[in-house]
Amino acid sequence: MERRRTRAPCIRVPSARAPGVVTIGLCATLLSAAVSLDAGAQQPAAPPAAAKADATLRVCADADGLPQSNSRGEGYENKIAQALARDLGRKIEYTYFPQRLGFVRNTLRARDEQTQQFKCDVIIGVPKGYELTATTQPYMHSIYALVVPARADLKDFKTADDLLKLPPAKLQALRIGLFAKTPASDWVLQNGLMNRAVVYATQSGDPKETADTIVERDLAAGNIDVAIVWGPIAGFIVNRHSGPKAWTAVPFTPGSKIRFDYEISMGLRNGEKEWQQTLDSWIAGHRVEITQILTAYHIPLVESPSP
Repeated sequence: MERRRTRAPCIRVPSARAPGVVTIGLCATLLSAAVSLDAGAQQPAAPPAAAKADATLRVCADADGLPQSNSRGEGYENKIAQALARDLGRKIEYTYFPQRLGFVRNTLRARDEQTQQFKCDVIIGVPKGYELTATTQPYMHSIYALVVPARADLKDFKTADDLLKLPPAKLQALRIGLFAKTPASDWVLQNGLMNRAVVYATQSGDPKETADTIVERDLAAGNIDVAIVWGPIAGFIVNRHSGPKAWTAVPFTPGSKIRFDYEISMGLRNGEKEWQQTLDSWIAGHRVEITQILTAYHIPLVESPSP
């Protein structure tokens, strides 16, 4: 996630040009097409009272989108949805679609062919101010991070920019994994390291291939030395590599020339004011619980100014 076009949802990685949710391969990238296709398919929102009277919390999600969500309820967005449903006294029902081109159109804006009811009513994670949905107040403020494997020559970094303090010969020998059209690509370009970048495709043909699997595989194999990824992805990767040879996630610094930090909200259909107020009220009253969920996934969080 500077207001340039927000990218199509995919793997939830904010792009360099906007707080877009980008997909794996990080479908960060199909933006104008995604915006026009999704916007063209927009339908009138159902009356807010209908959602209020319903005993089901219908959630739009990716069935293979960890660390955000999966069909087994193992992602942090699953946990947030569970807490929301508990407090609203509803059961959860998911509509799944890969987080990439057409996600909003095939979930939040799609209707059941028989009942004509919208298939789902909330996306748990979209960028604040996302142009394809209405958005709640943000509940997460995270930042890109440098993922560093356990190596004696790469340690004691306090911020990701400490990588630049390595001896020039060492720095110019590193292979830096990153996804195209994210703040990481701007950073390596700004610091004269583009020739050291291993740039991953912005979208994979396999919706089960996610940013964390790509990066973790290449770091473990030694194909790259470090990687720059969105904070939740970084936290998810390093959480699987603890112990004596622990990997680390070193966040970038907010407020630098390149924007690395973005706020995440819930997404809903435009015009559903009562439903939006319900979600805003729940977020405001459950920030401690939400933060506990996020920190359990080792997500680097940025303290947001008080509203």
